Amino acid sequence: MTKNELGIQAMQKGNFEEAAKYFSEAIEENPTDPLLYVNFGNLLAALNDHERAIRFFEKAIEIDSNTATAYYGAGTVSYNKNDFVKAKDFFEKAMKNGLESSDLFFMFGMTFIQLEQPRLALPYLQRAIELNEKDIDARFQYGLCLAQFGQMEEAKKELSIVVEQEPNHSDAYYNLGVAYAYEENIDKALSMFNKALDIQPDHLLAGNAKKLIEEAINR
Repeated sequence: MTKNELGIQAMQKGNFEEAAKYFSEAIEENPTDPLLYVNFGNLLAALNDHERAIRFFEKAIEIDSNTATAYYGAGTVSYNKNDFVKAKDFFEKAMKNGLESSDLFFMFGMTFIQLEQPRLALPYLQRAIELNEKDIDARFQYGLCLAQFGQMEEAKKELSIVVEQEPNHSDAYYNLGVAYAYEENIDKALSMFNKALDIQPDHLLAGNAKKLIEEAINR
């Protein structure tokens, strides 16, 4: 195995110091390989060392401006620093340079949500699901966006798949309840809120929604 491969293996096992050693040695031996800087950047990002991580991603881009994974890494770090405008720019460059992964589309969609542009998030979240049907987070966020624009049938369909894949997803049950309440299907809404509370008894939103419906029924 190469030192780069040993570094990746060590990182996957959580042996971060060992991974850093291998990546450093690999860079010393081959300082013009951009992927080595990307991997070191990923390691630093995993350790929440955002500033140094960005520098490694930027070094990879300096060596080869077509390194899509470097843009993705820099975008993820920017997102985690709440710099969503910069994150959007990095993700866009990753896409333009040929990166096609469910993680990229999910993060791009989430960036638009953070920028309060949920309509722009929709196609990216949808694409994330197409590339990975088991991406529960992407499907959940996609369902929320659909509901936000009144597409309740589609929203319920996506959120129902979420709870099929993750039966303990209390937030998905809560939002299913909201969708049914929106359609004035009170019995179904209460059922969903109760399921959310069975999973998470301190789910404040579900508890409040259930209370409001029960008060309305008893008037």
